[in-house]
Amino acid sequence: MKKTSQKNSMNRSGWVMLAIVALLYLLTFLLDPSSAKASALAALKTLKMIAPILLIVFFIMALLDTFINPKNIAKHLGEESGLKGWIIALTGGILSHGPGYIWYPMLNDFRKHGARDGLIVAFLYARSIKLPWLPLMISYFGPTFTILLTFFVLLGAWLQGVIVDIFNAQKSNP
Repeated sequence: MKKTSQKNSMNRSGWVMLAIVALLYLLTFLLDPSSAKASALAALKTLKMIAPILLIVFFIMALLDTFINPKNIAKHLGEESGLKGWIIALTGGILSHGPGYIWYPMLNDFRKHGARDGLIVAFLYARSIKLPWLPLMISYFGPTFTILLTFFVLLGAWLQGVIVDIFNAQKSNP
């Protein structure tokens, strides 16, 4: 029963947000039509830019739902994943590219299939390591600084994930 009310609440929050944005656009249009038009064009430009990435993510999600058993996701990223789960989450975070919000639907899908919240947090935190930027960072700050920073970012990603897992365990076992 609790999951159903949480799911309905999440569905409603999206519609509420859409209504608020639409009302703000309407208000902007009434107060300053030229700004509203410029804003709408900028939003469409952004949508056009991220639409291909969203389509790829939705395609990957569809493949996952079709070909991957939820038990497999839970095995690799669930409660029993152990060290392998941490390695997958941290490596996946480092290798992921693009804006973070593009990954949210797929991570939510993983979560629904049993992935631990701590591993999702670690994935998102590890995304701050950008492989294409490492050579530039090395040229500016040197290899020692770059290696230490990368190590501490990964350590922070792991610690944040562990903290989330501890809070979730305490929440489920009061």
